[in-house]
Amino acid sequence: MNRKSLYVSGMLLLILLTGCGPKEETSTTVTPDPTLAPAPEPAGVTAGSITLGKAVGPDKKITTPAETFAKGDTIYAAVDTTGSGTATLQAKWTYVKGAETTPVNEESQTIMPTGPATTEFHIQKPGGWPAGDYRVEIFLDDKSIGVKEFKVT
Repeated sequence: MNRKSLYVSGMLLLILLTGCGPKEETSTTVTPDPTLAPAPEPAGVTAGSITLGKAVGPDKKITTPAETFAKGDTIYAAVDTTGSGTATLQAKWTYVKGAETTPVNEESQTIMPTGPATTEFHIQKPGGWPAGDYRVEIFLDDKSIGVKEFKVT
């Protein structure tokens, strides 16, 4: 073998050995894309206003607001809520005479809104309501969210 062939053979061997050696592993760090962050958990249902009246529309909102009613009126309470999820609304209606209260009616409704919503409660009495002072207290998941007082004349 001549010197030139030996040189070329040596270079080829060196190239082969270098290319076939163990490869270094590179680590890849993945940075999360903030635009793909998971959506926040829903805040749940929160209570808004309570309105009393003599009539409600198809959207369950009060169409004729009132705080004084005639003995034959149906008395409505509309409760506005926001948020989404499952919650329980409860209305406790009472007759108030001095320091004493007498329960009139109690009703609860399970709601599952997916945004702003209105829930309606009502009471009626075929023989008419006795004149006097009344109140309705509204609860959201057993926590009082407000009291509305009204009169029957």
